[in-house]
Amino acid sequence: MKHLLVMKFGGTSMGSAARMRVAGSICAEQMRQRPVVIVVSAMSKVTDLLLDTLRKAEGDDRAGLDANLAQLEERHLQTCRELLPPENHVSALEAIHSIIADFRRIAQGIMMLGERPPRSVDEAVAVGERLSAHLIAAHLEASGVPAKPVNAAEVVVTDAVFGNATPLMGPTRERARKTLLPLLEAGILPVVTGFNGATLDGRPTTLGRGGSDFSASILAAVLHASDLWIWTDVDGIMTADPRLVPNAAVLPEVTYAEAAELAYNGAKVLHPRTLAPLVAKGIPVWSKNSFALDKPGTRIAPTVDAPHGPRAVTSMGNVALVSVEPANPELNSVMVMSRALAALAQANAEVLAMTSSSYRQNFCFLIRRDELPHAMASLETAFALELAHSYLKPFMVDENVGLLAIVGEGMKGAPGMAGRMFTAISRENVNIIAIAQGSSELTIAIVVRREGLEKAVRAVHDECRLGK
Repeated sequence: MKHLLVMKFGGTSMGSAARMRVAGSICAEQMRQRPVVIVVSAMSKVTDLLLDTLRKAEGDDRAGLDANLAQLEERHLQTCRELLPPENHVSALEAIHSIIADFRRIAQGIMMLGERPPRSVDEAVAVGERLSAHLIAAHLEASGVPAKPVNAAEVVVTDAVFGNATPLMGPTRERARKTLLPLLEAGILPVVTGFNGATLDGRPTTLGRGGSDFSASILAAVLHASDLWIWTDVDGIMTADPRLVPNAAVLPEVTYAEAAELAYNGAKVLHPRTLAPLVAKGIPVWSKNSFALDKPGTRIAPTVDAPHGPRAVTSMGNVALVSVEPANPELNSVMVMSRALAALAQANAEVLAMTSSSYRQNFCFLIRRDELPHAMASLETAFALELAHSYLKPFMVDENVGLLAIVGEGMKGAPGMAGRMFTAISRENVNIIAIAQGSSELTIAIVVRREGLEKAVRAVHDECRLGK
C-alpha cells in the first residue's frame, strides 16, 4: 500500500486519557492524508504492575494479588470514563473486564502452580497492550475515525523463545497482509498491540526489551511502509542525556548505525533491534515527542549529511563488570571466552563491552546489572568443573562502574580522537577501567568508576563541542 505510515505510541503517550486524546488527534490528522497503522504500548507503569502481580501470585500472596488486580482494573476503568462519551462506556467497559479476566485466570493458575512458566508470563504481560489498544481504538471510533484493535498475536509470528522471541518475517508478512490490508483498504485504522506475538501454532510470546518499538518496525517492513514514527516523551535523539548535560541538543538526523549504537549504549529512545527490519528497505524513522508536537524530532536514515567527528555521548550506570581469568596457563583462553559468551547468550544477557589481555589470558565484559544474577548462574554452571578444580579463578564482579560511549560515523580515520577523550576524562580525575572500540570506529566505549560517570560524560561532551 502506497504512502503507508506506521506510528508507535509509547507508554507515556498512552499514559492517561489526556495523552490518548493527543494520540488520537495525531492519528486523525494523518488519516486525512494517507493510510495509517498504529502500534501501542501499555499505559505507563502497567507492565511493571502486571509483572509484580505475577510475582505475588507465584509467592501465594493473595492479598497482594487482589490489590494489584483492583489497581489495574480501576486505572483502566477510570481512563475509559474520562476518555469516552457515556454512550460508548458499556462496550468499552465490557472489553476491559474481559481482558482483565484473562489476566486474573493466568495469575490464579500461577498461584496454584507456585511458579511462573515463561509461556504464561508472555500471555499475561501482553494484557497491558491489549487494554490500551481497546481504549484508543474506542476513542478514535467515538471521534469519527474508523479504528479496530488488533492483537499482534494474530499478526506477528515468532520463534518459541518466550520472553525474548525473534520474528519470523515470512509468516508475519503473510499474516499482516491477510489481517491488516483489508482494514486499511476499507479505510479503517488498525490499532495493533506492541511487544507481543505468537508462534506458528499460536503460543503467545513477547519480543523482549524494546518490544513495542520492534513490533512497529516489523510491521513497517512487512507492509512496505513509507515512514515509521515513534512517539515518546523526549524531543528526539540528543547529543547527551540532558539530565547530565544541560547544554545537550537534539540531533536533527542520525544514521541507522549511529542510532543503534546510541540505543545499545543507553540512549532511551529506541532499542537497536528496532532498526534491523528497516535497513534492507531503507525505511526512515522519526523519533518524535507527543508532549511537544511543535518539535520536529530526529530523523533516522541510512545516510545523513553530518560533520566529521562524534555525534553524541551516552551513558549507563546500571551495569556490572565481570572478569574471567584462567588459573592454569594450559587452559585455552579463546575456548574459555567462547564458552563464556555462549553462557551469556543462554542467559539472554547482552554484552555491552568486552576487552581482553593477551599476556594474562584474562578478559572482562560489561552487562546490565539486572541481568547479572541469571548471567552469573549460567557462567557458574558452564564452568562448574573448572571452578571446582581451580583451573579458573573465581569470577570477579564489580558493580561500582559505569559505561560511557562516544558515537559517530564521522570518527572513522580521525587521528587522535581516542586520545582527546581520555585526556578530557583524566582532567576530571576520573579513572578509566576498560576501553573497547570496534573495527568500524563507530563507537568508543569507556568503563569508569560509577561516581565519576557524570563528570566524564560532561567532559567528553564539552571536549567534542557537541550540541554547539
